[in-house]
Amino acid sequence: MEWLKRLGAAVDYIENHLDRELSYEEAARIACCSPYYFQRVFSYVTGISLAEYVRRRKMTQAAFDLQRTGSKVIDIALKYGYSSPTAFNRAFQSIHGIPPTAARAAGSVLHVYPPIRFRVEITGEHAMTYRIVEKPSLHIVGVRIPIVGDMEENLRIVPKFWQSIVRGPLFARICALPAGEPKGILGISVYENPQNIYYYIGVATDTPAPSGLYEYNIPAALWVVFENEGCFKEEVQRIFRHFYTEWLPFSGYQYAKLPDIEVYPIKGGIPEYGHSEVWIAICKEDNQECII
Repeated sequence: MEWLKRLGAAVDYIENHLDRELSYEEAARIACCSPYYFQRVFSYVTGISLAEYVRRRKMTQAAFDLQRTGSKVIDIALKYGYSSPTAFNRAFQSIHGIPPTAARAAGSVLHVYPPIRFRVEITGEHAMTYRIVEKPSLHIVGVRIPIVGDMEENLRIVPKFWQSIVRGPLFARICALPAGEPKGILGISVYENPQNIYYYIGVATDTPAPSGLYEYNIPAALWVVFENEGCFKEEVQRIFRHFYTEWLPFSGYQYAKLPDIEVYPIKGGIPEYGHSEVWIAICKEDNQECII
C-alpha cells in the first residue's frame, strides 16, 4: 500500500502549491514515477484528469477568497496562476457557473471541491477475475499517434484516432497480420520519454512491420490479465481503477511501468461492446527496480 501513500504525498504537495508555482514534475517525483504515469494513474484512480482536479481546487479556493476578502478579481486570478483575466473568468465559470464578479453577491450559489484523499477501497461486492501470465518480449506492429502527458487531452485524441484508423485502409492490413498472444486488436499507450509518447493500434506478431506501419517491442514481463464483458470504454476504465485501488494494494506485486495493453476482438467497425481484456505488467514488491 506504499504507493497510495506516495500518491497522497504528491496531492499534499499540490494542495500546498495551489497559490504558487506548481510543478507536475515535482508532484510525480514525490510519487516516484514519471509525470506521464503520475497523471495516468491519477486519472484512473480518481475518475478525473489531474489538470481538471487542479482547476477545481484552485477555483474552490478562489471562490473563498472572493467571498471573504476585498481583493480585486485580477489579484486573485494572479494568485492562482492566471495572468489573463479572460482565462480566469473562463475557468471560474466552468466550475461555478457564474463569473467571478458575481461570486460576492448575496445568495450566490458556488461549488466546493474538497482535496482528494487516497484510501484503500474494500468492497467485496464483486469478484475480480484475473490470471497471471509470464510472457517473453512482445513485438507489436501497427499504427500510432503521438499523445501527451495530459490525460484529458488524450481522451480526445485516442477515440478520434480509433475512428480514423478503423474506417481507413490500414486497419485491414493490421487485421491480416498473423497475430500471437494477446490475440486481438491491441490498444497500447507507450511512454518512451516526455517528448515521445504514443498510442498504438496493432497486433502482437512475429512479422516485421510492413511499409507504412510501425513496430514496438515490449520487454519480457509478468502480466496480470483481467477479462471484461460490456462497453469497452467503461469497462477498461473500471478495470484500471479497481486494479489500483483494490487488487494492487493486497497482491504483493507492484506496477512495472510498462505499456498497458487493451485487447479488443478483431471485427469490422469501431470496437465498442463485447469481450475484452486488459494486460498490466507487474513485478514482485521486493524488486526495487519496480516502483510506480
